[in-house]
Amino acid sequence: MNRFQTVAYHHQAKQLPDGQSNHLNLFNSRPQPKKKRKSRTAFTNHQIFELEKRFLYQKYLSPADRDEIASSLGLSNAQVITWFQNRRAKLKRDMEELKKDVESAKVLSAHKTFLENVTDLGILKKKAMSIGASEEAATNLVVNASK
Repeated sequence: MNRFQTVAYHHQAKQLPDGQSNHLNLFNSRPQPKKKRKSRTAFTNHQIFELEKRFLYQKYLSPADRDEIASSLGLSNAQVITWFQNRRAKLKRDMEELKKDVESAKVLSAHKTFLENVTDLGILKKKAMSIGASEEAATNLVVNASK
């Protein structure tokens, strides 16, 4: 039996005692969840403002603080806990992004400085060449004048 035949064999319909077939349903073999998941909470602008204001000076809440915020904003404890967890995760992501931006800026600054130095060297070489050419011309004048 090849791989495809094996899969087909395992997915064949089972016979019930009364002769009817019962097609396997992958979802029937999984245990059903105990309770339905709550839908996403749409926070009001006022709730977000108050949560953000508190987050500015307090990244972690005590149970008493959590109860106070939840009741004053009409939210459950779980919603406040989840909001603060998500906000701390967002802060961490933002800080890592900022760190990368600073590193990139340092690299760009170093490249810019390098390019400026190379340009300056090019100008110096041109000046040196023109100074050297002027000295050579002056020497030639002196040599030619003495002949």
